[in-house]
Amino acid sequence: VQLQASGGGLVQAGGSLRLSCAASGFTRPTYVISWFRQAPGKEREGVSCFSSSDRSTYLAPSVKGRFTISKDNAKDTVYLQMDSLGPEDTGVYYCAAKELFGNYYCNPYSLERMSYWGRGTQVTVGT
Repeated sequence: VQLQASGGGLVQAGGSLRLSCAASGFTRPTYVISWFRQAPGKEREGVSCFSSSDRSTYLAPSVKGRFTISKDNAKDTVYLQMDSLGPEDTGVYYCAAKELFGNYYCNPYSLERMSYWGRGTQVTVGT
């Protein structure tokens, strides 16, 4: 499985960015693609996930109401739409994935034990 994250950049507080995670190589029909971020000097934080089996999503409390995760089936790409950005959203954003069996509903535990990781994309939010 290969993952390619893109779309990061510099934006002023209150602005928006859309990150993309282009995925390929899945061998099972059920998989989860998640977004993580890591700010300088802080631990990596799980932000959001998308399940291919039922298109369920999960957003961490820190971003709920401001971020949206979605998937374009035609392009096999997962997007993270980030609105109302603040300096606390600054960090390197990574997309990650894991394959599963059967139906799977995204939940906070979905962010654990990811199998595949893409290279990060930097998001910087100015004041």
